[in-house]
Amino acid sequence: MDENPSIEEAENETVQISDGKELDTTEGTSDEEPYVGMEFESEEAAKVFYDAYATRVGFIMRVDAFRRSMRDGKVVWRRLVCNKEGFRKLRPRRSENRKPRAITREGCKAMIVVKKEKTGKWVVTRFVKEHNHQLVPIPTSGRRSMLLSQTPDEKDVKIRELTAELQRERKRSAAFQEQLDMVLREMEEHSNQLSRNIDDIVQSVREIESKRVALSQS
Repeated sequence: MDENPSIEEAENETVQISDGKELDTTEGTSDEEPYVGMEFESEEAAKVFYDAYATRVGFIMRVDAFRRSMRDGKVVWRRLVCNKEGFRKLRPRRSENRKPRAITREGCKAMIVVKKEKTGKWVVTRFVKEHNHQLVPIPTSGRRSMLLSQTPDEKDVKIRELTAELQRERKRSAAFQEQLDMVLREMEEHSNQLSRNIDDIVQSVREIESKRVALSQS
């Protein structure tokens, strides 16, 4: 499985970014560093651990891409990245008087990828440690939770992504409904044809019986 799904990939692969909720980090606050093969009991445990690691090392974690199982729709693959991952799309300024927004994305590659195994465990399948920007470590004792923030620009991107995903899902739903309607029409036609065949058989039996009675009376 490709561990770097793009935003424009298949419909079962979308990008999910934190919407400003606090992520509890009361667990996973040790000095341990992520490594390939590291196991977690759940996806949430992996998020808690990497968020605590990010706080300690000096960056902000962002919950990024995920993949769902084609069988039951549950998330089975997740990528957690530095909030400076990627680059912000340049937009024309509406007014010369407005100050340009601060650069919040610098193409940082730091991340971990976790995947749900058949055992139910979530395992780290990729870990990129290096950042391309300065880190600002925060002591673990400083605070027990971190606000996973978004800039207005990131929220706009998220809204567009969710809107596009909704449109794709609506198209899929419409296609499924059309297929279902077609199947139902075929079933109804088959049922009507079967009823006509039964009526023809009954009529033929009646005609044969009538002829037999007529012959016996003559």
